[in-house]
Amino acid sequence: MALTGRTGLLALVGVLAVLVVPSVATILVVEGILAAGVLADLALAGSVRGLRLSRDGDDLVRLGETASVRLTVANPGRRTVRATLRDAWEPSAHPAPRHHPLTLPPGGARRLVTTLTPSRRGDRTAQRVTVRSAGPLGLAARQGSHTVPWTVRALPPFTSRRHLPAKLSRLRELDGRQRSLVRGQGTEFDSLREYVEGDDVRSIDWRATARRETVVVRTWRPERDRRVVVVLDTGRTSAGRVGDIPRLDAAMDACLLLSALASRAGDRVDLLAFDRQVRARVRGSSRTDLLASLVRAMAPLEPELVESDGRAMISAILRETRQRSLVVLLTDLNPAAMDEGLLPRLPALTARHQVVIAAVADPRVTQMATARGDTQSVYEAAAAERALADRRRLTADLRHHGVEVIDATPDHLPPALADTYLSLKAAGRL
Repeated sequence: MALTGRTGLLALVGVLAVLVVPSVATILVVEGILAAGVLADLALAGSVRGLRLSRDGDDLVRLGETASVRLTVANPGRRTVRATLRDAWEPSAHPAPRHHPLTLPPGGARRLVTTLTPSRRGDRTAQRVTVRSAGPLGLAARQGSHTVPWTVRALPPFTSRRHLPAKLSRLRELDGRQRSLVRGQGTEFDSLREYVEGDDVRSIDWRATARRETVVVRTWRPERDRRVVVVLDTGRTSAGRVGDIPRLDAAMDACLLLSALASRAGDRVDLLAFDRQVRARVRGSSRTDLLASLVRAMAPLEPELVESDGRAMISAILRETRQRSLVVLLTDLNPAAMDEGLLPRLPALTARHQVVIAAVADPRVTQMATARGDTQSVYEAAAAERALADRRRLTADLRHHGVEVIDATPDHLPPALADTYLSLKAAGRL
């Protein structure tokens, strides 16, 4: 049961009547009238407990886009239900509208549409559906809640998709579909052509040259069907925000661009999300299903507020693949965490795989390092310079171990990682 504002207003009028005619009889009359009106409304209001509710609609939406979820309400009773319905979703789902006016005749049904525009990645769930059916006098209403479960998964937005056409154009050049062909050790043989000034003499095919009147060189194309293992570090450092997004979300965007590019190149892409245990895994997906599998696996991931276990992470990577692969570790260049966790165990990984470490840099730190306006700014600049020096020292240590390092802001990290992949492929290092 719920009382309306009209009931409170009538109660106030009754108080005034008691002040004008102060007696027990006046109080009893006022209370009797209010009670009779409330009971009449409750008796005449349509039943909300017997309503039948069901849902259908979208269950996936890309972050920043809109999904529609339909709620069907049926009235099997013998009395018209005039009500207000509140469909409660998590606040980050941003449902609209939040309240629906509802009039259902006996045996009737109505479909209500709620649009959701999630502001956070992950699963957004419906809570309770509350229906308040008012009586004809508007003094009281029957109120009941129904559990009608539904989940809409907000997928990573893949904002770096805009870089894909340019990277694919460069890939076509490397793959021999344009005139520019790559020559170097470790790549697959493509064709023979005449020698031109500037060609590497090591690419001369002496047998073919002996059969012709001109010098002939071999051309090569990037190797295909290689293995790319992308590792997302979901430990505490991935929870830090750079600008408006967590580091983990920026890493996911870079992962999607790299995966789309590598799959077009004919390479196999696997995903491993890890901190102290495996949080998500994608393995063996076909080229057509890869991106869908990745976004579904990454959507519910949240940073775990624990220190990542470097030893366990490398062990998991080595178990994941036995053939030589490109291992891309998306983590943070945190000197304390790296020095104690990952760095001492990197040789076991670099001995078997080509390793790339990609990290999200905070442009705010660079800005702080240049500030000199007042005493506070000077202290902040000193702290920023120390942080940048630590990252440079860590980057040098990683490169000493044979690791390619990318340290870029969220907007620049995806294309930088894609360029590194293409460079490694062109050099025959995959």
